[in-house]
Amino acid sequence: MNTPALRITLVSETFPPEINGVANTLGQLGDGLRQRGHQVEIVRPRQAGELPAGDDQNLLLCRGWGLPGYPGLQWGEVSMHTLLRRWRRQRPDVLYIATQGPLGLSALRAARRLGVPVVSGFHTNFPQYCGRYGLGLLARLLTHYLRWFHRRTAATLVPSASQTLELERRGFERLALMARGVDACLFNPTRRSQPMRDTWELGPEDIAVLHVGRLAAEKNLGLLRPCMDALKKTYPHKRLRLIVVGDGPQRAALEQQLPDAVFCGAQRGESLAEHYASGDLFLFPSLTETFGNVVLEAMASGLAVVAYDEAAAAQHIRQGHSGALAMPGDQVAFIDAACWLLEESETLRRVRLNARQHASRQGWPAIVEQFETHLYNACLLARAGSEPAGTALAVKPGSPAPRG
Repeated sequence: MNTPALRITLVSETFPPEINGVANTLGQLGDGLRQRGHQVEIVRPRQAGELPAGDDQNLLLCRGWGLPGYPGLQWGEVSMHTLLRRWRRQRPDVLYIATQGPLGLSALRAARRLGVPVVSGFHTNFPQYCGRYGLGLLARLLTHYLRWFHRRTAATLVPSASQTLELERRGFERLALMARGVDACLFNPTRRSQPMRDTWELGPEDIAVLHVGRLAAEKNLGLLRPCMDALKKTYPHKRLRLIVVGDGPQRAALEQQLPDAVFCGAQRGESLAEHYASGDLFLFPSLTETFGNVVLEAMASGLAVVAYDEAAAAQHIRQGHSGALAMPGDQVAFIDAACWLLEESETLRRVRLNARQHASRQGWPAIVEQFETHLYNACLLARAGSEPAGTALAVKPGSPAPRG
């Protein structure tokens, strides 16, 4: 089926080279849509030290406001009238709004004023984060706002089945599952580096226990120390070291709690891939993920992942075959799962191999094609004069759209 090229606007408060799951996903989707022949406009805040967009007609940079306690992350702000003027000159066929802050709200209002269809994404579970910080009232207010926001879009794309069920229970409508992919060429066991392991003071037979991610309170990183203590007590004859890759507001506190760990800071690209591949066991104790891209990256790198049975881990890890799972919140089971993986060297080897084989089949092209279908469906609904209140028209993904 030959499908027309679209002018697609992606609206997000975070974008590469910023390091987080939302930025990574938006970068992959944007690149994939361009490869399929679409024109892609990006609306996002200006990043630190970034020059004006100049003559780039497909980039609108707006003012950004830093998030307290989260250096490097920001809200975006642009007036609805700025967007109206821009989009009246060159009208998008469809918008994808990835974040629902002031920038996303302005984009939604402008699109509705112009009759441009909108698809939204649920990338970050801010109400759940607030609950973890003990801010129950703010969590309820955020849920109410997000439900209001997403009801005004043609569809809301959610990355995991568990998150979809949670949102359905909270009254969200028109939810569609759209998972995430992984670059299995970049994240690959062949990037394993013994010179890097030497800097960690680990030999070929020693165990590098890896964690990759933002070092923040909602990531449940307090579980790292008891887990490492249990591993060392259970296997006193093994040499183990915790390797922490990432940065964030909890880094200083974690460095005090984990004096024997190696803190590598934020990494990206081939350096990040080399860090992954040089590990052996991956601990992912987070309970607040909408997906958790690092799970697939670790699996693609040939690591045995220990995680709670939700989000990406629930979708991609088969218990005892390609990783180890614990019921959400069961810390004892999480620690037991990590200990089980190191019980026999053959178990660890087999799980790592199975993890790599599974992740290598989870490429981005199929995800981009699925995303394209959701955008086409929103356009068809708008052209049919439908309000976003029913089942989207089915569009079968076809060949790459022609340019022009």
